[in-house]
Amino acid sequence: MEIDPFIFRLAIFALAIFVGYYVVWSVTPALHTPLMAVTNAISSVIVVGALLAVGAEAAADMSEAGMIAKGLGFVALILASVNIFGGFLVTQRMLAMYKKKQK
Repeated sequence: MEIDPFIFRLAIFALAIFVGYYVVWSVTPALHTPLMAVTNAISSVIVVGALLAVGAEAAADMSEAGMIAKGLGFVALILASVNIFGGFLVTQRMLAMYKKKQK
């Protein structure tokens, strides 16, 4: 009996969602800022890959595959940029919580 590769990948994706959810919500507030910095670093790698997908010469043709690659690259670029910007805002707010208040 052979398992369909799509079902196998879907099961891995579903498990990754559950594991990610429980890992993120079990982080103590003291570790939140370093983890956000790592998340921003990962998102910056995604931005580089998305820029390559949008501007790649293989995707420069107007074939269907080239347009799909450009579209997915553009979506990845937008989502990773929003993630980076939001991560910096959250990190800045978390660091502001530790500053001493001035009178």
